[in-house]
Amino acid sequence: MSVPPELRLLPTLEERRSPLASAAEQLARVASVPLEPGLEGDFDRALERAGLFPLAARGLQVFQINVGKLCNQTCAHCHVDAGPTREEAMSRATAELCLDVLAKTDIPIVDITGGAPELNPNFELLVTGARKLGRHVMDRCNLTILESQRFAHLPEFLAGHQVEVVCSLPHYRALNTDKQRGAGVFERSIAGLKRLNAVGYGKGSGLKLVLVTNPVGALLPTSTQAALQVEWKRELRRLHGIEFDELHTITNMPISRYLEWLEQSGNLEEYLSKLVQAFNPAAAAGVMCRTMVSVGWDGRLHDCDFNQMLELECGFGAPRHLAEFDEAKLAARRIVTARHCFGCTAGAGSSCGGQLA
Repeated sequence: MSVPPELRLLPTLEERRSPLASAAEQLARVASVPLEPGLEGDFDRALERAGLFPLAARGLQVFQINVGKLCNQTCAHCHVDAGPTREEAMSRATAELCLDVLAKTDIPIVDITGGAPELNPNFELLVTGARKLGRHVMDRCNLTILESQRFAHLPEFLAGHQVEVVCSLPHYRALNTDKQRGAGVFERSIAGLKRLNAVGYGKGSGLKLVLVTNPVGALLPTSTQAALQVEWKRELRRLHGIEFDELHTITNMPISRYLEWLEQSGNLEEYLSKLVQAFNPAAAAGVMCRTMVSVGWDGRLHDCDFNQMLELECGFGAPRHLAEFDEAKLAARRIVTARHCFGCTAGAGSSCGGQLA
């Protein structure tokens, strides 16, 4: 599959044949990190103390589709280990099976992600098919893809199908963005946002534009999402004339390339301790896995995109593949958890929809 001539930042873990390219190795390393005395590093025990064990789904509101690991970027924090050399990609048969499953359910939201989901040849099939079924569709866009000549039509296509666009942008200034995503990414991201604004996104037209920010370094989000949103709206309007609807804050998960950075920088034990110390029962009660199912590029089913990258399929008797999709069983399934789940329950919480509590 060809990739447009975009920014190439880093080789992936897979390219480097890093031990951390293995999901099992990631799980083992995170589980084995010693924590300071008094900290309970067992996620299920933390849930039990909060009266939330076992964690179970409470319906299906989101059908998230990860179409593969191919991307035009290789960001330093990426939990997918995505990049231009990744070959995992959803086939047309699996994309059509996604639509067949959706047609038999009433799940209202379809959340398409990757990699850069637009690089998958079945992306537009999924968008048009889901919209014909009356579903709200979200595209998780890295913004720089919009500056590729091959995808020049995307802003109009997305607007024409009333797709909500959710865009990654670490900061409203270049320094922090380029530090995390590579030199020149900020400039291309701003250009992408202007193209989305030009077709009506973020301008009160009903075309929803959401920005997603995650901290640079071994930090948790330090301000409330609402306060940051006010600041970001003011500064992006002042500096670049850009408008958007919402800002979501997310916590970096200790997996894949971010896990490697934590290890290499000597921050892993301290960061995990921060996550465990900041466990918030209110956030835990609202974690995204309780209302979603995550579909992998190969049709396997997972509780969330993070579990998908760690190759943790739905468990405890729940269906594990699209071919055996059972809405009732999945809507009440027990969630598969491990130590990385502290990332979603720290402080105000973190999810695909941003802050939880």
